[in-house]
Amino acid sequence: MRLLYGVQGTGNGHITRARLMANALARRGARVDFIFSGRPPGEYFDMAPFGDYQTREGLTFVTRRGRIRPLGTLRRCRPGQLLRDIRELRVLDYDLVINDFEPISAWAARNAGVPCLALSHQASFLHPVPRAGGGWLADILLHRFAPADYHLGLHWHHFDQPLLPPLVEPHPPAGRADEHQILVYLPFECPSAITRLLAPFGHYRFVSFHPRAEPGRKGTLEWYSPSRQAFRDCLQHSAGVIANSGFELPSEALSLGRKLLVKPVQGQFEQASNALALQRLGLARVMPQLDREAVAGWLAAPAAMPVAYPEIAPRVADWVLAGRWEQRQALCQSLWAEVRFPPGLGLS
Repeated sequence: MRLLYGVQGTGNGHITRARLMANALARRGARVDFIFSGRPPGEYFDMAPFGDYQTREGLTFVTRRGRIRPLGTLRRCRPGQLLRDIRELRVLDYDLVINDFEPISAWAARNAGVPCLALSHQASFLHPVPRAGGGWLADILLHRFAPADYHLGLHWHHFDQPLLPPLVEPHPPAGRADEHQILVYLPFECPSAITRLLAPFGHYRFVSFHPRAEPGRKGTLEWYSPSRQAFRDCLQHSAGVIANSGFELPSEALSLGRKLLVKPVQGQFEQASNALALQRLGLARVMPQLDREAVAGWLAAPAAMPVAYPEIAPRVADWVLAGRWEQRQALCQSLWAEVRFPPGLGLS
């Protein structure tokens, strides 16, 4: 089976999931080509598992000061280039296009009649899971941004739907964390705003990875440029995580038992819905905006307990290569049967 794998490059979580699937598919001898869009080519890093991958401009939201900027997003869009990229992408040589919310490969597959499988967190919102706002515009985005014939959504709980647990990168056994070290990943916030937020908490060490910050120590914060291995090492040894409410980093924090404080990007339907889900499940605290009082209360809260998610990439890879893409119920049920939540959360 020959596969094309399209990945939304705006978030590192999409790339992390694709990396796990790339390794699992490669071990099974599958021939996979990768295409990424939504990020300038020079800003990708740690991409060796993807071989001779392709990049395209694609579509992405423009954010400033932790908020989606609709006018800036419209100004950045180049619909003519997008249509050319869709038209010129060769997909007829592939048996299946796997898609993590990437529009060019999804629409190219739709136009050519090639089967397309959505393997993404966004696909979970096609089911009745916790949702915050969005309305008709979010519905159009979910159905039309990257259309697919088959869907496998990932979420932190099944919500009685045919969903998968998170694709979590395996970590070494979690040792004792440094109770005074906190990992900070707020790439959509201004570094100066993050500094003001955390400056009063001098007895903590905040390690912040940010694409626009100057590396080095400044007050309570240590700034680093994005680095997959350094980030994983920091997560392994931190007592907690302050982050925007994406999907992959909270999943990793939950699997390691790191307490979690999330701040959704304002105006971003997925992040608002993620924050709502985490709050309802009792898995994280939420601050709608950067808030020192919220940080203080969260720092004083007790440590979290891990959620034991199984390693699912090998079994999803087997399922993909078996070719029965309309049959997902048994796969989902078998994986959720292995998930272990902390006691007291009231989850079924």
